[in-house]
Amino acid sequence: MSYLQHLQKDKKLAAAIRHHTPFCLQPRKQVYLQLCNAIIGQQLSVKVASVIKNRFLALYPSIPTPTDIVHTPYEQLRSIGLSHAKANYVRNVAQFALAPGMEHKQLKKMEDEEVIQYLTQIKGVGRWTVEMLLMFTLGREDVFPVDDLGIQQSMQAIYLLPEMDKKAQRVKMEKIA
Repeated sequence: MSYLQHLQKDKKLAAAIRHHTPFCLQPRKQVYLQLCNAIIGQQLSVKVASVIKNRFLALYPSIPTPTDIVHTPYEQLRSIGLSHAKANYVRNVAQFALAPGMEHKQLKKMEDEEVIQYLTQIKGVGRWTVEMLLMFTLGREDVFPVDDLGIQQSMQAIYLLPEMDKKAQRVKMEKIA
């Protein structure tokens, strides 16, 4: 059963889904690069994130390998608009891709929680980032990023959830999900 069929079992979600074009999750290769892109775009507007991602890719003559990224001078990463922390985190991801590895076929064999535990070992990579990777890079449909602000706001609007503390909100959202 596709995620759309599953979500349409809920009357409130079915009504919301009718007003939107379905999104088809497409697995992508080069997990390390997708993870770098996720880090680059965190806490930025879509427009600014796109500019910095394009600058990042322009540093290299072709799609950068983890080795290329590791050997990119810190100052060069900073010069394209990456913060101190993000420049380090991008290099951490590349280093991790070289050492233990994060190949698509390796991660594809793991359960969601295993992937989360595995990749959050990387300094600068948190649970939310890996949940986004599970969906938009590995093509997993059954991921519920409860800490995503957009998800929280949408669920509050669709289910008319009252104001409550974060912990209670999380429990309520997980129950609905």
